[in-house]
Amino acid sequence: MADAKVIPFDDDRSRARRRPARAEGEAAAVRALPGPKEAPGEPEPGARGAARAEGPQEAAVPPPASGWERRLAGGLAFLRRRVTGAYEVDEFGYDEELTDQVLMSLLRPLYEKYFRVEVKGVENIPAEGGALIVANHSGTLPLDGLMMQVAVHDHHPAGRHLRLLAADLVFVLPVVNELARKAGHTLACAEDAERLLRSGEIVGVMPEGFKGIGKPFGERYKLQRFGRGGFVSTALRAGVPIVPCSIVGAEEIYPMLGNARTLARVLGFPYFPLTPTFPWLGPLGALPLPTKWTIQFGEPIPTDSYAPEAAEDPMLMFNLTDQVREQIQHTLYKLLVQRRSVFF
Repeated sequence: MADAKVIPFDDDRSRARRRPARAEGEAAAVRALPGPKEAPGEPEPGARGAARAEGPQEAAVPPPASGWERRLAGGLAFLRRRVTGAYEVDEFGYDEELTDQVLMSLLRPLYEKYFRVEVKGVENIPAEGGALIVANHSGTLPLDGLMMQVAVHDHHPAGRHLRLLAADLVFVLPVVNELARKAGHTLACAEDAERLLRSGEIVGVMPEGFKGIGKPFGERYKLQRFGRGGFVSTALRAGVPIVPCSIVGAEEIYPMLGNARTLARVLGFPYFPLTPTFPWLGPLGALPLPTKWTIQFGEPIPTDSYAPEAAEDPMLMFNLTDQVREQIQHTLYKLLVQRRSVFF
């Protein structure tokens, strides 16, 4: 099997959907087709019909393909490109075609039918250029990041793609590692994040990390520490806005009542959750509860007005980190007050 072509991550070809240029002969054939109106000096309709009857028969125009025929043809073309390696990935392994046509299609039923995600404020994400989306993290398993990725992909007016920063554990797990790379995720380090932001990408980060996703159910919707402000320093260096994001609904999908720390250390996990259904019900216990989600993107916080050396100012980083955290926490409380039920 041929290898996929690797392109620079900041190459416009990785995002633009351009139609292939029409060949010169094809363009000429299109111009030669008769128009719907009669040209001056042509014979009367009856005479023209008689001339057509006497002359050679014109080639019949094939009827337009039905919807299923177009889908079948598109699917076969997609499979042919995958088999022959005629597709592109960027330097981080992001495969836009696979993400759009396969991975998003697999996540969309979970997003639309199971969690019934409601999106607010997606227009606050810039239509072009880089931006850093900072969100709360919860739910025992990182489904909130995936649902946020679908929200940006499906609802942003400019059809933008979200590149998530993930923990190193994601990239050592078999299968998960490959899927994460294909979906555009990359290691949560300042160097990778800054390169993506400078190239004009939308980057998502959840500063709470494992402290947020693995916190007990009794501490739900209480934000944990946001680290030392590394994401703020990255945004300042790249000169991109910070967009706070608040996610309600993920906390209840796996109510974490306990943590088997010994088993977690043996398996090399940061925690091993004990929920009302897992591990007591076996694989069935891994099914998340069908909670109702809301994802709200807040007003962007600009950083381009600061001097380049501002990224080294610890007090500024602390203040901006606290501002982002407080905005996310305040929005969480507001959404919780507005929520009618966990499931509806």
